[in-house]
Amino acid sequence: MLSYSLYMLTAVAVLLMTCHTPCKCSGIPGLSGRGGLKGQPRLPSLIGSPKGPPGRDGLPWLRGLFYSLDSNLHNVLVNLQLRLSRLEGVLALNGKIKEAGEKIFASNGKEVDFESALESCEEAGGTLATPTNEEENKAILDIVKQYNRYAYLGIREGEISGQFSYIKGMALNYTKWHQYEPNGKGTEKCVEMYTDGSWNDKKCNLYRLTICEF
Repeated sequence: MLSYSLYMLTAVAVLLMTCHTPCKCSGIPGLSGRGGLKGQPRLPSLIGSPKGPPGRDGLPWLRGLFYSLDSNLHNVLVNLQLRLSRLEGVLALNGKIKEAGEKIFASNGKEVDFESALESCEEAGGTLATPTNEEENKAILDIVKQYNRYAYLGIREGEISGQFSYIKGMALNYTKWHQYEPNGKGTEKCVEMYTDGSWNDKKCNLYRLTICEF
């Protein structure tokens, strides 16, 4: 079964790909086309035996089929793990990804508005970079410095002016506001990171660097 770290690296690879044509992975069930790379991986669902004893659902051949697939898929996953480990090394060496705890941060180098940045990250299987502690903030800052561009964070202002939360609605447990920020008073709903790692509330229609987390 694909581990969480392997899944994250696969998503990072998709984000950094410059080719936008569907990938052809006919040799790996569940990974053909772009759909198999969004959200939770489809591959693990093919491994193992179906629920219930053989023949209970009138399809006794299913158990044997799943067991035969398991051996082939194991070999595929071993090779995939090796290639992803090499990919991780290359990306880390070139400064394309940064790790902090269990998170991996990566950028495609594109500057777009907030909604477009969020959509790009979600299509790759992640979300906008959202620092929840100093270590994660520093990892994101390393990418911001690399491109020397401000970047949107996965934080937005709620219905109450001055009250910011994570994209999924949870309250912030860590902040790094620049001095006298936030000061938009309801007119600046999004949050950007400066090149010194501090935060500023900003309008969501401006172009900022896309940084995703996985």
